[in-house]
Amino acid sequence: MGGKLKVWARTIKRDVHAIYLAARDPRTPWYAKALALCVAGYALSPIDLIPDFVPVLGYLDDLILLPLGILAVVKMIPPEVMAEHRAAAALAGERPVSRTAAVVIFCLWAVAITLTAWLSYRYVFQGGAPH
Repeated sequence: MGGKLKVWARTIKRDVHAIYLAARDPRTPWYAKALALCVAGYALSPIDLIPDFVPVLGYLDDLILLPLGILAVVKMIPPEVMAEHRAAAALAGERPVSRTAAVVIFCLWAVAITLTAWLSYRYVFQGGAPH
């Protein structure tokens, strides 16, 4: 079981790198590029949308959402393009890191926290639900 899990994790890492490369390939359709950049950007971001320390939900993105996103992108990219970039990703020693995606995720968290604080303040200190 542990060996299969390690192989699966390596395959996910390789495919993330491959779709990152495929998103920059002119043979990839624009709609596949858009989704590929979103999925790869999220996967390569050093910040998770749902932090791993959150019970159950913290690993939901890593175990379910990310593989589903990768699967969707792989189906949109022409097979020969994907095969070429999978080979290139397998040869590469290091995966890229998306700092832009980290900034976007940080901004989403900042907006969510600010909105929650504002709504909480209105509800608690102004006597009721916002209208």
